[in-house]
Amino acid sequence: MPGIDIDRAWDLHPQVSVRPEPFGALLYHFGTRKLSFLKDRRLLEVVRSLEDAPTARAACTAAGVPDSDLARYSAALAALVRSRMVVERTP
Repeated sequence: MPGIDIDRAWDLHPQVSVRPEPFGALLYHFGTRKLSFLKDRRLLEVVRSLEDAPTARAACTAAGVPDSDLARYSAALAALVRSRMVVERTP
């Protein structure tokens, strides 16, 4: 499963709505009509931090992701990219 470059800037797709839940969050893409579940509240914080962070790595740092868990969060973000919930930020 290919990863993403966490040293690039990423954003939540503009057609994605985030609904926080006790287990994490629901992400709904109005364009593709896909639903994704975030089962980790810290991952929710990473996703919410993407917009203001210069890179995905910075969003992870802001959310308190330890370096030892960075690969796991990178894989989770890659899954969100594949489902078009997260897109690379364009200048």
